[in-house]
Amino acid sequence: MANEGKIQLIFTITAPPELVEEGDRIFRSHAPWIESTHHRTGDKALLSYNVSKAPELKNPLDPSAGVTGSTCFVLNEIYESEAGIADHFAQAQSSWKDFAAFVAWMGKCKTAVVPSAKIVNSLW
Repeated sequence: MANEGKIQLIFTITAPPELVEEGDRIFRSHAPWIESTHHRTGDKALLSYNVSKAPELKNPLDPSAGVTGSTCFVLNEIYESEAGIADHFAQAQSSWKDFAAFVAWMGKCKTAVVPSAKIVNSLW
């Protein structure tokens, strides 16, 4: 399904070894909360939800260089419109029991966030 024109939220969180278990716990909490609270149709619809996890590479262009020991978590959500992003953040603060833990965990990790980006190219 092509998503051109839809809105994407991306978090990339690189956790040191001692914080990986907390990241796993947080995302185990996040997925069921998303599933039970987010719209599936209309202007606020969540169209796609993915969390991926991989070792951080010493050199991303040369995997043979090895890993750092840290772990990269990538959260990618695609919404029908900006209304879905606004709804997501409002709900997270008001109803996700691990919101404060998520914010605290990200503060201890290397984190990059793109809270709202229009998808300009999309295939399939």
